[in-house]
Amino acid sequence: MRKKTILLAAFTLATLCMSAQNHYAKYQEQLPFGMPMVTAPSIPGNEVKLTDFGAVGDGETLCTEAFAKAIDNLSRKGGGRLVVPRGIWHTGPIILKSNIDLHLEMGSVILFAADETLYPLIDTSFEGLDTRRCQSPLSGFNLHDVAITGQGVIDGNGRYWRPLKKSKVTDAQWKEFTTGKGVVTKKDYWVPSEGYAKGEASANMNVPEGLNTPEEWESIKRFLRPVMVSLVGCKNVLLQDVIFQNSPAWNLHPLMCENVIIERVLARNPAYAQNGDALDLESCKNVLIIDSKFDAGDDGICIKSGKDADGRKRGIPCENVVVDGCTVFAGHGGFVVGSEMSGGVRNIMVRNCQFLGTDVGLRFKSTRGRGGIVENIFIDGISMTDIKTDAITFNMYYGGKSVAEMLADGDQPNNTDVKPVDETTPIFRNIDIRNVICNGAGRAMEFNGLPEMPMDGISLTDIQIIAKKGAEFHNYKNLTQKNVNIKIEE
Repeated sequence: MRKKTILLAAFTLATLCMSAQNHYAKYQEQLPFGMPMVTAPSIPGNEVKLTDFGAVGDGETLCTEAFAKAIDNLSRKGGGRLVVPRGIWHTGPIILKSNIDLHLEMGSVILFAADETLYPLIDTSFEGLDTRRCQSPLSGFNLHDVAITGQGVIDGNGRYWRPLKKSKVTDAQWKEFTTGKGVVTKKDYWVPSEGYAKGEASANMNVPEGLNTPEEWESIKRFLRPVMVSLVGCKNVLLQDVIFQNSPAWNLHPLMCENVIIERVLARNPAYAQNGDALDLESCKNVLIIDSKFDAGDDGICIKSGKDADGRKRGIPCENVVVDGCTVFAGHGGFVVGSEMSGGVRNIMVRNCQFLGTDVGLRFKSTRGRGGIVENIFIDGISMTDIKTDAITFNMYYGGKSVAEMLADGDQPNNTDVKPVDETTPIFRNIDIRNVICNGAGRAMEFNGLPEMPMDGISLTDIQIIAKKGAEFHNYKNLTQKNVNIKIEE
C-alpha cells in the first residue's frame, strides 16, 4: 500500500510539474473526455531576417525567392525564427519547413501576389474531396514543429480570386467589381474571369468534374482558388497572434494535423467573401483553439473530416478539440460541425465563447451520402447577440446554402421520406449543450434529423433565448431539456 501511495504521489507531482511548465494545460482541465497534453512546438534559437536575403518591403518588389532562400538557410541550420520586419512584402507562394517559426513583427504585411501564374496546380483536398487546386499562398506538408507568430498581417489578396453575389454588397461595390473586368454569368452573380466561369459550369460544389488533361485543368485555373493557409499532415503546430485576412477561399485549413495550438489570432474576411470560412479544422486531433477572433464570409469555427466516399476512405476523424474564449462576428455559423464529416467528429469541447451577429450560433449540418459519426460534443457557456436566423440548428438536409439562403428560397426538406440505412447515413449522437444565452435570433432552434437515423441523445440545459420564433423539432430521440426558456419577441 505504501509503495502504491508513493507511486501515486510521484505521478501527481510529475503531472503538476508538467502543468506548471505548460501554460496550455489549464485549457485541458476537467474535460469530459481523455486528451493528451497539447504543447507548443520546439523551435531552435537560430534567427535570420528576411532582408538578409534580398527582400524589399515596398509592396511591389516580388520577394518569393527571398522567402525561399531564408527558409532554406534556416532549415540547413536545423531550424529557427525567420523574422519579417515592418514593411509590405509582396510575394508568391511560401512553403514552410520543419523547425521554423515564421515571425511577423508589428507593421509587417505579407501580401500574396494577384497572379495565378505564380500558383501551380497541385493534388490536394478541397471541401473534403480529393482534387486539384492552385497551390496555397502559405503551406506546409508533413512537417513537425512549425509556427506562424507575431503581430503582423498575412493577406491572401482574395479579391483577385473570389466570385461575388450582388446581394452581398452595395450598389457602389457591385459597380466597382464589375466595371471592365470579369464576367457576370447570371443575374446578380459575377466571376473574375472566363476561365472561372468555365470551371464553375463543370463543378459539383466547387470541385470540377470530367477534366482529364493538364490543358483542361489550366484552362480553369482561376476557378481553382486555394485556401490561404494549408497545413497538411503536420505535427506540433502553433498559430499565434497574427492577423490572417482576405483569403482566396478558406482562410485557415489545418488538415490531418496533430498537436495544434491556435492562439490569439484574428482570421477575417469581408462579409461578401464567397467560401470565405475563417477556420476549417479537418481530420485533426489534439487541438486548442483559444482566445481568438473570427470574422468571416462563411462559417467561423468549423470542424470537418472529409466528404462522402473520399472522407470515409480517409477515415480520419477530427477529435480531441478544445475551443475556449473565442469570438465570432459575421459568418454563416459561430461554431459549426460539417457538412463534410464523413470521417467522424468526436470529443469536442466548446466553452466561454461569444457569437456576435452571425447568421447562426451553433450549427450542425450534414446530408445523406456523407456517412460518419458525430458524437461526444460538449458546449458550455455561449453568449449570442443579433443572430440572423437560428440560435441552434441541426440540419441533416444540407444542400450548400446558408440558413439565411434556405429561408429566403423557402426550402422545405421532406423529413418524412425514409431511406435505407447504410454506410452513407450520417449519425449525430451524444451532444450536450448548456449555459447558452441568446438575445435576439430569428428562430430559437431547429432540429431537422433524418427519419431513418434520428439525432440521438441531445441534451439542452440552462438555455435562455429571445427570438422572433420558437423551436421546431423533427426526427430525434432521447432529447433532454432542463431549464430551457424561449421568449418570443413582439
